[in-house]
Amino acid sequence: MYGRASTRGGASDQHVVRLEQVPRWIEQEPLSPSHAHSESDASDRAFADPLTSLSGSENGVPTPGTSSTFHVDHDINAKLYIWRGAPWVLEVDAVVNSSNENLDEAHSSPGLHPAAGPGLAEECATLGGCRTGLAKVTSGYDLPARRIIHTVGPRYALRYHTAAENALSHCYRSCLELLIEQELSSIAFSCIYTETKGYPRESAAHVAIRTVRRFLEKHEDKITAVVFCISSATDTDIYRRLLPLYFPRDKNEEEIAATKLPSDVGDENGETVISERKIRISALPGTDGSSIFTQPVSGNVTPSYRSITIKRDDSIDGLVDPAFMSMTRDPDQRRKEQWEKAAQAQAGWAWGRWLGLGGLGTPALSPTEQDSLHGRFLARANAVNLTEVAEMKILYRGGVDVDGRPIMVVVGAHFLLRCLDLERFVLYVVKEFEPVINRPYSIVYFHSAAALSV
Repeated sequence: MYGRASTRGGASDQHVVRLEQVPRWIEQEPLSPSHAHSESDASDRAFADPLTSLSGSENGVPTPGTSSTFHVDHDINAKLYIWRGAPWVLEVDAVVNSSNENLDEAHSSPGLHPAAGPGLAEECATLGGCRTGLAKVTSGYDLPARRIIHTVGPRYALRYHTAAENALSHCYRSCLELLIEQELSSIAFSCIYTETKGYPRESAAHVAIRTVRRFLEKHEDKITAVVFCISSATDTDIYRRLLPLYFPRDKNEEEIAATKLPSDVGDENGETVISERKIRISALPGTDGSSIFTQPVSGNVTPSYRSITIKRDDSIDGLVDPAFMSMTRDPDQRRKEQWEKAAQAQAGWAWGRWLGLGGLGTPALSPTEQDSLHGRFLARANAVNLTEVAEMKILYRGGVDVDGRPIMVVVGAHFLLRCLDLERFVLYVVKEFEPVINRPYSIVYFHSAAALSV
């Protein structure tokens, strides 16, 4: 049975629920076919229970040798709680509010501001908003919780599915990271996705549960409790079916879940893996077993070069990507040739003309022509809605460096060519760089899917 909040008349007389009153995940009874949908309406019955409907097994028995990515961990399971109701009545260190980038009251989780009091809106107005996937913290005010952590969920579109998944994963991880930074240890999550942003509930629940599981695996000693707060019968059904996949309580659940987990359960952080954008680390093609690095010698004479030879460790041979080692031509040159062929094959594509650069191989633009071109692009960028591109979080401004220079952040893992409207992306880049192009700035590149390709 999932815990429920008592009916309350208002913030002043709200019923406070202590953590020990909230049911633990390990105390929940396994879901049986007879009551799998007892709390769900007819629209939810299309969802099958993964632990009682084994389409990937024979006669209800998991395939021998199948292994789950998420193993039974009693210590982690003991930290997980399930609450049927709003988190505002819970006496925990922090509760999570799903809001918009302005952190305004109208777009916050239902019931939060009336329960917390007017001071919350006043403090939110001083925070300067919050970007999608990130989190900010305020006082708990009239809530039993000490802090309120505010985060902004992504807007969902099918063609940006991976970017939306990773942004949602960042929401949960950012909240947990902020919890630790504040030296707090217990947190209650309402569902971060919202109906207005169109995120499918079951897909979002997969992301939420696996991200929390991965975070607890890394920071088990710093987190004492994570409460999933469920407000509807639909979400109750979804979480009852999905929690055993990521938090199995015994070997039977682990074995059954192995046949039901999605094919992509993310990386060590729960973030979707983009295999085609992995960074490959391997020896230089064409070398004889050593790597050569050159370094210029300072002086007033014509620069010469000295070589530093570093002996190659034979133990890395097993990590070398054979496909990478077999390349005999410069990959950048190959990509350029492929691009030129594709451009020639697609009549009317004319990217060079769209950019105002003329054909390939034409003379460089003069400063006057560059200014004119920039002005045209900026005018177009200011005239169109680029919200969808911004929410992909490929490029954004991220504060200043130690010298006070603005930082432009590029996240390579979010750059999905097949999902991206390149024309709108170019306009977005022009618009984002406009405030900093006339002064020194720094660019920081992150690739959250970096890994050896073996």
